Amino acid sequence: MQQAVPYRTWVPSSTSASNSGESRTKLVAENAVIVFGRRGCCMCHVVKRLLLGLGVNPPVVEVEESEEAAAIDELSRIGGVGVEFPAVFVGGKFFGGLERVVGSHISGELVPILKQAGALWL
Repeated sequence: MQQAVPYRTWVPSSTSASNSGESRTKLVAENAVIVFGRRGCCMCHVVKRLLLGLGVNPPVVEVEESEEAAAIDELSRIGGVGVEFPAVFVGGKFFGGLERVVGSHISGELVPILKQAGALWL
């Protein structure tokens, strides 16, 4: 009998990730869509549920409270000014937070952007 492989949609915080040789920069580059947020953030949950509803299953990196300043600094170097949690990266570039994701979804712009980034195929 075959055994199911467990699947995680969250990624350990940067302390664990840096121990395994992965950085936030590498995670952004390797994933079509990735969400960074505070541990237990309700806005991060909303972004994830919206993307799941569209058929995208993005990894969610939960940042510990003690690591927030360092995470914001590193994400700002990747994405530019104005990065805050939740931070959504699409196609290796900073896309925005909750307001930008929901606004793009309402206006109909989000799905084509996700298709162009390779996160959706249909």
